[in-house]
Amino acid sequence: MNKLAKEKSPYLLQHANNPVEWYPWGEEAFEKAKRENKPIFLSIGYSTCHWCHVMERESFEDETIAALMNKYFVNIKVDREERPDVDKVYMTAVQMMVGQGGWPLSVFLTPDLKPFYGGTYFPPRDGYGRPGFPTLLERIHEVWEQEKENVVQSSDELIKSLQHRHYVDSAKTEIDETILKRTFHQLAASYDPKNAGFGGAPKFPRPVTFNFLFRYYYRTKEQEALRMSLTTLMAMASGGMYDHLGGGFHRYSVGARWHVPHFEKMLYDQAQLVQSYLDAYQITHDEFFATIAKETLDYVLRDLTSPEGGFYSAEDADSPDPENTLHKAEGAFYVWKKSEIDEVLSADESKVFCHYYSVDAAGNVMHDPQREFVQKNILFNSFTIEQTAEHCSLTPERTAQLLESAKAKLFAKRNLRPRPHLDDKIITSWNGLMIGAFARASQIFASDKYHKAAVKAAEFLFSTLYSKQQQTLSRRYRDGEVKYEAHLDDYTFLISGLLDLYTATFDLRWLQWADELMGRAITLFWDSAEGGFYDTSGKDPSILVRMKESYDGAEPTGNSMAAIVLLRLFHLTNNASYKSYAEKTLKYFCTTVEQSPQSMPQMMVAVEQYLFPPSHLIIAASSRPPILPFIEAAARNFFPHMNIILLEEWSLEYFKKRFEFMHVMDVGKEPIAYYCTQYHCELPTRDPSELLGQMFAG
Repeated sequence: MNKLAKEKSPYLLQHANNPVEWYPWGEEAFEKAKRENKPIFLSIGYSTCHWCHVMERESFEDETIAALMNKYFVNIKVDREERPDVDKVYMTAVQMMVGQGGWPLSVFLTPDLKPFYGGTYFPPRDGYGRPGFPTLLERIHEVWEQEKENVVQSSDELIKSLQHRHYVDSAKTEIDETILKRTFHQLAASYDPKNAGFGGAPKFPRPVTFNFLFRYYYRTKEQEALRMSLTTLMAMASGGMYDHLGGGFHRYSVGARWHVPHFEKMLYDQAQLVQSYLDAYQITHDEFFATIAKETLDYVLRDLTSPEGGFYSAEDADSPDPENTLHKAEGAFYVWKKSEIDEVLSADESKVFCHYYSVDAAGNVMHDPQREFVQKNILFNSFTIEQTAEHCSLTPERTAQLLESAKAKLFAKRNLRPRPHLDDKIITSWNGLMIGAFARASQIFASDKYHKAAVKAAEFLFSTLYSKQQQTLSRRYRDGEVKYEAHLDDYTFLISGLLDLYTATFDLRWLQWADELMGRAITLFWDSAEGGFYDTSGKDPSILVRMKESYDGAEPTGNSMAAIVLLRLFHLTNNASYKSYAEKTLKYFCTTVEQSPQSMPQMMVAVEQYLFPPSHLIIAASSRPPILPFIEAAARNFFPHMNIILLEEWSLEYFKKRFEFMHVMDVGKEPIAYYCTQYHCELPTRDPSELLGQMFAG
């Protein structure tokens, strides 16, 4: 065993028995590199990463390659999900050096941690004009021994470039609607009208795009923004990226058609996509979107929820092949041979199921360069119930019944297969996203189980990952261990979830905790010189550059979420400093992404919120049950920037202290609702129908 054996990270533990003398990121490895004057080989990945597994199998488990690594380098392994601060610095450096990045990330550093060469996956042998990993190790060693001064100089220059790349003069920046129009037109230009989605293959879900487009549609009534979003959400949920038997989404589509996915399931995808499908449901009232949201939430409850109430990080893409459990294959848990389906189902069930999901005896994967899916089928919904009914000479009702019974039988059969690896660490930021999804769903669907899941997770984070004395968060919990300083995204994602939880429960403790966390985030991360937030606190000397991420990708940036939650908190607490911090953040990033605002759709959501102030729904009531019709009126429909406040006897004083216009509002026996927009309030009403009319008119 190497130095990783004592770690808790599932990813690091996967490498604990490699012949490579791995070290975790820390002083022991740094001191060894300086003492022996050796460069560092830094390998960054995560436990559910397919190509990380491939490189381990081909290189890190190979005794000859490991001997080279141990002879020439100090070797460090990092779990990017635990240490996104380490990952971001070196990912950006590699992108600057070679023009692309990804995982596994492979970087060569000087003993003082400055990068001088890097890449991603390296094969074990030379071929196709590329050096194999052993050849690369020899070359890097030679360069280090013969040209050390040049290597050190180039690494110094690279770090200086990283340190200066975030300078922005935003003093003269004006935030106006123009940048929102530009964002919409850039996204529309990248839309795939044939297959839906944005860009070409591989195709990622990128929920931040829907967040912007739905809100842009709400304000402008631009039908194209709505159509692109709904069509893409339907294509994703109908295609192979969605788990049609167990619920939940795989990471991304390998091709443009949403058919063949990369099969890992990430918590952050489930959380954000649930929010997107909830938005779609509120706008359209189409039960299709509600069903996808519920099935995804139920998947998280069933397979990604810890006994303590926190949410696990991910399930792997690879799993043992049911026909040969010694061999792992991508998607093995999810794909089917037609003969397997025929064995489990009745003849009628099989006929319906195989037509509906395009199952074929020869397999349904047309483009399979690795020949991973020969005679295998990835479930892909190509036909409607009505089309399948006509094909099978059945009524639509009977077809739907047969389809549901078939899915239940195959789900039970699938559960007998070896499961993919579960990464059971609990990450604060991703749990914040998931709390928000459960909280909103609990209100929209009046669901007690979703309500309990959101509250239990929030209570777990408060009791386990939060220091009440220092008012600080930690990043990760696993197997009884709390570790690593939390970053900006941990704070802002959790604050967002807590604000959703306040809106769903009207429990003032969640609003108060969110308020407390925001104050702490400003202290830890705010850049008082230029505006915006750093991603890290700057306390760790091994992090050579304090980064400001400026791309909303698979997850929104910490700054995009910061701008949004600052504005939400301003409207819920009337703390004017929050609006000021939000404005400075928006100015900084609107300057940064002026020509390509589609790179930060979530920041553009904050711009919408800033330019077009939201509405308030204030309900005053002495007891909870009578307010439910008012809450239902608001929750069933899409009012994206509306803040809901419940005035009860124990919260009345809290809000009256903060909002002068609430001084005239009192709690009586009968609930009364005030809808306020454009800096004035409509006449108070005790009629939910009248309230709904006011909200739609507003």
